[in-house]
Amino acid sequence: MPASPADLPKIWLSSPHLGEQELQFVNEAFADNWIAPLGPHVNGFEKDLQDYNEVPHAAVLSSGTAAMHLALDMLDVGPGDKVICQSFTFCGSSHPVTYLGAQPVFVDSEADSWNMCPQALERALADLGEAQKPKAIIPVHLYGNPAQMEEILSIAERYQVPVVEDAAESLGSTYRGQKTGSLGDMAIYSFNGNKIITTSGGGALVSPQQHYVEQARFLATQARDEAPHYQHSRIGYNYRLSNVLAGIGRGQMAVLDERIAQRQANFRHYRHLFETQIQEKGYRVYFQQELPDCVSNRWLTTLLMKPAENQGKTREDLRLALAEQNIEARPLWKPMHLQPVFKDAPAYVDGTSEGLFNIGLCLPSSSNITDEQREFVVEKVREYFGM
Repeated sequence: MPASPADLPKIWLSSPHLGEQELQFVNEAFADNWIAPLGPHVNGFEKDLQDYNEVPHAAVLSSGTAAMHLALDMLDVGPGDKVICQSFTFCGSSHPVTYLGAQPVFVDSEADSWNMCPQALERALADLGEAQKPKAIIPVHLYGNPAQMEEILSIAERYQVPVVEDAAESLGSTYRGQKTGSLGDMAIYSFNGNKIITTSGGGALVSPQQHYVEQARFLATQARDEAPHYQHSRIGYNYRLSNVLAGIGRGQMAVLDERIAQRQANFRHYRHLFETQIQEKGYRVYFQQELPDCVSNRWLTTLLMKPAENQGKTREDLRLALAEQNIEARPLWKPMHLQPVFKDAPAYVDGTSEGLFNIGLCLPSSSNITDEQREFVVEKVREYFGM
């Protein structure tokens, strides 16, 4: 009797991919008894990030969300303040705004890269005016795809508002020859289990300005003053990354370029399937577009399916067909301005991100997906389209 779909091994959307060096660094931490937060692997991981991204200062932390929280805290975001956030993304950009009692102001995406629309950003800034000038602008490099940073940075400079890049998904991507995360006043990365490299949990704050990273380290260590006893002149947080997890990060950094190449190969494989075999049958899907002179790490391969161009077939029907075969696919991020928790937040939107959410799908994109697994996904996609 053939195996039922429930018996098939799960093909994950984006699973952790560990190698051999990670265990070596972890064993060193155990052997040296560096188990508590801080230690040589923390320093080494920070140096690896600085060198790779060509950004002079980095602090590794407990999560990307924690890094964003610290960045906003250092920009003196507080009750009643406004922070401009990209709507089309994960909540890790906007939730920290609320931790500090401030209000997110959501800005829609443009249709090519799916990232913050410069025109919508300018409308928001002009409308808010000097009296409500935001404390920060948070563009996102969605699914690893760089945003229109030259335009965003130019607008931010004109209005004198700091920019915090959300590069959680884009480690290794480049914007006109520069690594994402090296362009704004500060930037954050995530090393969550589903990211292109992982430390189980974890994140980082990076900046060209030393004082931001030094202050982040201070705040992330409960804002302990320099004294022989525990003394605190302000409120801090417990946000440092442990030496053990930093050891995993050092091992992951050693294979980062390989992981990026594997993710990009997934994208090329899926694109070839849809733009040749599927399209020849009269169907049409669209992929997230890289801007000129930009390179996405293709953390996730994402596509759009318009029912009118696919004989009524929808992304949701395809997702469910894959789920029946124990293949994880997922809709695109639901825009933040559509989330119940932010129903009353200001939003400068024109329907772009809502439209993308309604027809968009993420395909299995793990760097450790086997050729056999990927071909199984392709086979089930072909079956869905009647091939």
